[in-house]
Amino acid sequence: MNDFHLLIADWYRLNQRSLPWRQTSNPYLIWLSEIILQQTRVDQGISYYKKFAKNYPTVTDLANAEEIDLLNDWQGLGYYSRARNLHFSAKLIRDEYDAKFPSTYSEILKLKGVGKYTAAAIASMAFNENRAVVDGNVYRVLSRVFDMDTPIDSTTGAKEFQALADELIDPNNPGDHNQAIMELGATVCTPKPKCDECPLNQQCIGLQQQNFADRPVKAKKTKVRDRYFHYMIYSDGKRTILEKRETKDIWQNMFQFPLYETTSLANDEIGELVKNQKHESVEIVHILSHQKIHAKFHHFQFLPETQPENWIKAEHADIQNYPLPRIIDRYLEKNKID
Repeated sequence: MNDFHLLIADWYRLNQRSLPWRQTSNPYLIWLSEIILQQTRVDQGISYYKKFAKNYPTVTDLANAEEIDLLNDWQGLGYYSRARNLHFSAKLIRDEYDAKFPSTYSEILKLKGVGKYTAAAIASMAFNENRAVVDGNVYRVLSRVFDMDTPIDSTTGAKEFQALADELIDPNNPGDHNQAIMELGATVCTPKPKCDECPLNQQCIGLQQQNFADRPVKAKKTKVRDRYFHYMIYSDGKRTILEKRETKDIWQNMFQFPLYETTSLANDEIGELVKNQKHESVEIVHILSHQKIHAKFHHFQFLPETQPENWIKAEHADIQNYPLPRIIDRYLEKNKID
């Protein structure tokens, strides 16, 4: 399809959203936006991008930051390994690259938390390197336009879609081409597409064959693990107990109410621990990409006499100054500790 990049380029010029990271060619800021937008909606990511660009305007500022401050600024975005990878890579760039962001796809790919898609996005948008991006939006557009039924989560599929994306890219303007195809997938060729608004509707084989609803194809289903958390909220009216998650698990190095993980939400396994709770417990279900957290929050009007080393006493007013997992945020949004 020789006119593919011309059609989406014309459409993009007229229909692109005004997003703050599109106003810069600074590779550091583009990298920042791409990491934030992994697993995050654009409308949610904008405020975080602006916060990080203000608080850490250079890669050196990010490298020199304390991890607890970084995690606190990241709070609410989830998938905190992204923030840790940002911090690790920023320190690498500061120490190994003399604080100059690497300028080629192969070098960018060496950064922790950066895969082929992110490296291609930064290399093309910041350095005009001829690298085609393939993300979820691109998979959706290409699988429908070319009616491709190769599973996108297979090795063969990844190679086929990358080869096609490489063939279609505009070598003279790879950055805008990549943004155009991603924008098309994000705003028009969505899971429920607006085919009448698509610049490729005359060429779209999936639309002609009425197969677009079945594209893209996935071979595997993600297995979701159920976990059961009992949070203990101890309070003397002014202070509560927080603990730091120190094991290599979700939310590592973040703070939470003391937690006991069991095989169900029934109180059987923690009976002695909850016999003195103040009032009815609160239950929350929190869904991650591969885990479904069933949580119960138990309330106690006292502080335990003996406390493990990773427990701290926090003033009620100071709780939000600690980096908290989203599940704790959700609880605090609707419940008051007294």
